[in-house]
Amino acid sequence: MSILNGSVFMPSVLTLMGIPGLESVQCWIGIPFCVMYFIAVIGNSLILVIIKYESSLHKPMYIFLAMLGATDIALSTCILPKMLGIFWFNLSEISFTACLLQMWLVHSFQAIESGVLLAMALDRYVAIHDPLRHATIFSQKLLTHLGVGVTLRAAILVAPSIVLVKCHLKLYRTTLVSHSYCEHMAIVKLATEDIRINKIYGLFVAFTVLGFDIIFITLSYVHIFITVFQLPQKEARLKAFNTCIAHICVFLQFYLLAFFSFFTHRFGSHIPPYVHILLSDLYLLVPPFLNPIVYGVKTKQIRDHVLEIFFSKKSS
Repeated sequence: MSILNGSVFMPSVLTLMGIPGLESVQCWIGIPFCVMYFIAVIGNSLILVIIKYESSLHKPMYIFLAMLGATDIALSTCILPKMLGIFWFNLSEISFTACLLQMWLVHSFQAIESGVLLAMALDRYVAIHDPLRHATIFSQKLLTHLGVGVTLRAAILVAPSIVLVKCHLKLYRTTLVSHSYCEHMAIVKLATEDIRINKIYGLFVAFTVLGFDIIFITLSYVHIFITVFQLPQKEARLKAFNTCIAHICVFLQFYLLAFFSFFTHRFGSHIPPYVHILLSDLYLLVPPFLNPIVYGVKTKQIRDHVLEIFFSKKSS
């Protein structure tokens, strides 16, 4: 690493500042973050174990839920241990290579989660619109292809943004990153070169993934609601609607947080920086924390097995 005219050429180490403006309370912020992380890991792991060992849950809806749980564990683990190291132990340095890896993993898992939510919406659409053919359409082969496709889409779309940072940006004004993890634009804005291509590609990935997914999820649910309201019996309508409530809650919390974070970051120049960073952190931590709670409460099969596990432990 060399310094040229006050700029740093290809830094080997970056320093994550955590939440600038809230340094005095970062240690306290870390406590609820840590609680959310442990609940996310324990809750999603419990769902994974239940789905794996309960053969009656080896159905598309629960397999997609398992994919979502695994993604949530990986996503929160990508950022929180390092974040707590910054908040509690002042371990703020990170190698440039590790930073790029974290950036790729975080944005890839975000895209995977969005893709899994889309697959879950399509599964509910087929289950309600054409229930007799649901098992035939959502075969084990299709589930495998969807899982591989969602993962490859995320990894391939996000990878060029990492390559652009690595190969296109050489000079940096500073090595201090005003963020608590290696977020794409937080790193790009450190560079002294023209960063328009990096910004444009970042927006392209965001709209290609989130924009595409949210449009098709919305269309799926419009058709689901039309189909549900056309059912002749009230009990059938309620039963069909209840199967979608948990996914609707998860869908709303993920995309609402995503849009709040995106728009405040891009257009909220008058908003204090720590608000941007807190929203960005919560966008990555809240869905993994809430998803197992939502599905545990709203999905009877999951709820019954969780209660069975805890009651059997107490009785023994």
